[in-house]
Amino acid sequence: MSEPTRLSPGDAAPAFTLPDQQGRTVRLSDHRGRRVVLFAYPAALTPGCTKEACDFRDSEAALASAGFVVLGISPDPVETQARFADRDELGYPLLADPDHEVLAAYGAWGPKQNYGRWYDGVIRSTFVIDGQGRIEHALYNVKATGHVARVRKLLGV
Repeated sequence: MSEPTRLSPGDAAPAFTLPDQQGRTVRLSDHRGRRVVLFAYPAALTPGCTKEACDFRDSEAALASAGFVVLGISPDPVETQARFADRDELGYPLLADPDHEVLAAYGAWGPKQNYGRWYDGVIRSTFVIDGQGRIEHALYNVKATGHVARVRKLLGV
């Protein structure tokens, strides 16, 4: 288990093409010219991820009015993302990355420790990508609770 390479402000955001919870193809390039908030979460339908996703849901209108698009990403399959979106009325795209390729490209997949056991998993992270596809902010190892308020403050929203 090696440490993932982290992104920094000014880096090119890794391109991606992934299905969302409805099976539609979503590409980062679809949002060229708009700022994107991409948040990586470990597992749909779990308490911490639900808290974070619902906080983004509750802030989506304010973020959208400030010109931001919200996208969530996790290793869950499309079907699980669909259940998560339906259960919690999440209106923004939830991207399915079961092979962890995009998560790894963003430095959001790597070694984690839980109860003394090491394993590879999602490093809860949020990325703000500018309209030209460059990283504005890369926030790693964030907490589910209170994180969205921190992002909004950082963005002045």
